[in-house]
Amino acid sequence: MSFTSNSNKTKLFLIIAGLSILVLLIGFKSAANTDDTAQSYIISAKNFTLLKDNLKALGVMPTHELKIIDSVAVNLTDAQLNDLQKKQQITISTNHKVELSGQAYGQRRWQPKSVVTEQVDATYVHQTGNFGEGVTIGFLDTGLEQLQGLATDLQGRDKAWGTYDAINDTVSNYGIEASGHGTHVASIAVNSDYDSNGQIYGVAPNASHVGIKAFDDEGKATYADVIRGIGWALEVKDQINLRVLNMSFSGPVRSNYWEDPLNKAVMKAWQAGIVVVASAGNKGPDPMSIGVPGNVPYIITVGAMTDDYTSFNYSDDKVASFSGAGPTAEGFVKPDVLAPGGHISGLMSFDSQIVIDHPEFHDGGRYFEMSGTSQAAAVVSGVVALLLTDNPALTPDQVKCKLLASAYSANNADGSKRYSVFQQGAGLISAYYAIASTEVNCANNTLDIAKDLNDEEHFSGPANINEDGNFYVEGLGQEYVWDINDPNFVGDGMLWKTSLEAYSAWQDTATTDGMLWKTNFETDGMLWKTGFGTDGMLWKTSFETDGMLWKTAIEINNWVEPQ
Repeated sequence: MSFTSNSNKTKLFLIIAGLSILVLLIGFKSAANTDDTAQSYIISAKNFTLLKDNLKALGVMPTHELKIIDSVAVNLTDAQLNDLQKKQQITISTNHKVELSGQAYGQRRWQPKSVVTEQVDATYVHQTGNFGEGVTIGFLDTGLEQLQGLATDLQGRDKAWGTYDAINDTVSNYGIEASGHGTHVASIAVNSDYDSNGQIYGVAPNASHVGIKAFDDEGKATYADVIRGIGWALEVKDQINLRVLNMSFSGPVRSNYWEDPLNKAVMKAWQAGIVVVASAGNKGPDPMSIGVPGNVPYIITVGAMTDDYTSFNYSDDKVASFSGAGPTAEGFVKPDVLAPGGHISGLMSFDSQIVIDHPEFHDGGRYFEMSGTSQAAAVVSGVVALLLTDNPALTPDQVKCKLLASAYSANNADGSKRYSVFQQGAGLISAYYAIASTEVNCANNTLDIAKDLNDEEHFSGPANINEDGNFYVEGLGQEYVWDINDPNFVGDGMLWKTSLEAYSAWQDTATTDGMLWKTNFETDGMLWKTGFGTDGMLWKTSFETDGMLWKTAIEINNWVEPQ
């Protein structure tokens, strides 16, 4: 047996004591840093180069370089953020989480029939030989799976450009999607399959497509990933003729439209010549329920109508109760138009997460039935592709004008609006009449997107609130007042249109069974020339109450009951 000398015991005691003090110090340091964990921010500055240099000096690297809005996404502690603010003037927002527009599921249908193309008059466009060829649609979503109908067009030619993964900043020829949402949405617009009656499913079956994956398997994303996806779309738009960008997602409004980083990126895309189509969101039927980025005044924001499961019996068609309604916080009329979104059949792999969670709505093959403004937006994206195939020279503003000028407004027998413009916008879109329309200068006339993006001037719309608390459009009559206390304000069934075959030529109105169908919304006061209608920002919404604009997460549309 051996023993430790007194000298060695003293050394051992000192070592143990030193270690104990070190542990205590580490503990104190950890406790002190509990509230100093890094958080993801989107930072922008006038001097972008200086911003990157200052971040480098702080020892941090951006997770995303968002050139489209002269910003970076970066993880910073409170201390680092304070240091950065001392070095230069910056604009800060939280890198919010976002989700796809909420989805609803319909009743199970075997061998679903193609109905959407006829409901929006796309079949009449197909008869002219226009199937959307030569136009690429980008789907900013959960990715795309190359199922039959998406891989090739009607002539068997490859039409898929693959997928850009904005989460990992990679490109692949074949996108593998786990969610199912992105594939479903894309198939509504570009599916080249035929149903059992020989009808084409897709609105623009020969249009090319590219997946831009910014949302994960659960339909969630961050602002940074979505913005990076938009930036990539601008980089490749000329290479692949990307003319349309579908955004079937919606998040809560946290600020004026021009202050939101995601909205800024959307405005950049529109300014660059890309037609942006966004869902209105599924937070309806309450007023002011339009989400981000649908609240951007320039773009095409789409609400949903439903045929109430009677495909070609137009007497019970109505605005879906879940469809987001306007006006926006700045007084703009939204949605711009409506499209079918009540219960739409689209492609979805049997092993997709949505099918696994809701197998009762899958047909056992490749089709799944869903509802939502996500699906309605995809219909409009397909129609836009048809417009651009017919006339590639159209600008985004001109495309929007033609859609507004040709939509079917739901009217009562006396010609009054059956729904408020804040619920139906211009009305149900018509691909055939949009192409036939000669209107090209009726949208965004009083707006200036360059000044908006440069913070030189921002805009408000023509909506206001009267003394009874109802919304109305300035300069127009009682027909444009929305009595939100009316129990029937979401409608109880209304014909949107009669068959196109009933029209011998373009007409402003047509009468069938006592119902008046106003097909040209531009005849009363040119409502869609949206500019200043109020003096200042009338809408004191919650984002102005606590000084903190960026708090809640942004998500895909909420779940809604099928209609």
